[in-house]
Amino acid sequence: MNKKVFLQDLGLKDYKETWDYQEDLFKNTVDLKIKNRRGQANKPTPNHFLFVEHPHVYTLGKSGDYANLLISEEELAAKNAKFYKINRGGDITYHGPGQIVGYPILDLDNFFTDIHKYLRFLEEMVILTLAEYGLKAERSEGETGVWLDVGTPFARKICAMGVRASRWVTMHGFALNVNADLGYFDLMIPCGIKDKAVTSLNVELGKQEVDLNEVKEKLLKHFESLFEAELIKEKTSV
Repeated sequence: MNKKVFLQDLGLKDYKETWDYQEDLFKNTVDLKIKNRRGQANKPTPNHFLFVEHPHVYTLGKSGDYANLLISEEELAAKNAKFYKINRGGDITYHGPGQIVGYPILDLDNFFTDIHKYLRFLEEMVILTLAEYGLKAERSEGETGVWLDVGTPFARKICAMGVRASRWVTMHGFALNVNADLGYFDLMIPCGIKDKAVTSLNVELGKQEVDLNEVKEKLLKHFESLFEAELIKEKTSV
């Protein structure tokens, strides 16, 4: 099993460009798995972890409801935002500046073949990171992602998740609000869940801004521990 994970921080990058890059990495891993099983190759399958910030964009999962986007195409353009229907699970979500988006493209045959466990580990990575900032983050039963004040009228989501997997290879991932402009969440029904708020780390800490790189380092530390992975930093190539 290959537990080395190539890490790239893409900085601020267009959603479609990043999605295409994810698809390339995903396809290369799946294709190699097929060749290995057919005896046409005998190479370890690679694992990748991408960090990125996106310009304002709304994405709708394959089972999502377009009605959960509350503005028109013209209003999207006025907000300098884009919209894509994509191939992950889940409903609608928002990405934008001040948000840490992580895309692990892992061959789970290198770790464990359990999607439920995979999602719980991603959630745990975020929960442990937020605990370092003094926040008690939790899971909300039946709702993937990470929340604060679960089970109270003040429940609010701080991290959304949605993944795709084929032949145990993953793509898409999580979006953690760190310094996010929460006004953009008012233009949709987040993840199709009505009457629940969304928050950001800087808001919870009462700060104007939290150091994104510091949060990334904490996330990676917990990722390595949970997945027993070895991260290898790569230069950005896209």
